[in-house]
Amino acid sequence: MTVPKTLTIAGSDTSGGAGIQADLKTFQEFGVYGMTVLTTIVAMAPRTWDHLVYPVALDVVEAQLKTVLEGIGFDAMKTGMLGSVEIIELVAGYLKKHDLKRIVIDPVMVCKGTDEVLQPENTEAMLELLIPGADLVTPNLFEASQLAKTGSIRTVEQMQEAAAIIHERGARHVLIKDRGKIKEGKAMDLLYDGHTFEWFETDSVNTSFTHGAGCTSSAAVTAGLAQGLSVREAVEQAKQFITQAIAGGFRLNEFVGPTLHAAHRLQQNDLS
Repeated sequence: MTVPKTLTIAGSDTSGGAGIQADLKTFQEFGVYGMTVLTTIVAMAPRTWDHLVYPVALDVVEAQLKTVLEGIGFDAMKTGMLGSVEIIELVAGYLKKHDLKRIVIDPVMVCKGTDEVLQPENTEAMLELLIPGADLVTPNLFEASQLAKTGSIRTVEQMQEAAAIIHERGARHVLIKDRGKIKEGKAMDLLYDGHTFEWFETDSVNTSFTHGAGCTSSAAVTAGLAQGLSVREAVEQAKQFITQAIAGGFRLNEFVGPTLHAAHRLQQNDLS
């Protein structure tokens, strides 16, 4: 049996809903083999849920990269929280050295529940080193506004403008994700390939339990690419998966509720 292999280069979410934990759960649901390079550890203050961010030492990140890239290989990969400019530079260097394909860049800039960019200097490093040549970049509205330097995105036209700018910066495809802010009651994602703007729209799920949705969505796309789907096909498949995962979201504690990665499978079991 040949099992598609996927890699996530991202941070650890101690609460389990986002980051590498979300990526591995998603990979498992799609039947692909997930591997990891851990870049950052995020813990939370129990009484306030303030995020505590601890970058992993550079030599430790490099050892992990060598393990996968030089010892195994993969069919598709994604990035998430990279933690520092130095880590971005290291990752970019290895991607270029090995001439890797099917690269999904999820430009994580904030933790769910916060509105402050964790490391503002990382945006410039991503624009210079990771966005050019990426097969797909998957920002939410805020991240897209930072990458495109357009200011707040509030309209369909502004989403398209931002997607075009990010594409011009070197990404082959851009997927900007919205969860009901642009059009009330609708979750509208925009895919742009340099020629066509394509919308993937579903009804919004009325829930605040969306922790890890961005990581889960980009991981689902990565899994699809590893299975041989086109970018468009992988995005369409991932849209269905994340919609079900959000619909199955649940309360974890008084501060946060994650998506349910097994929701699509549990729903199928209920129907059978």
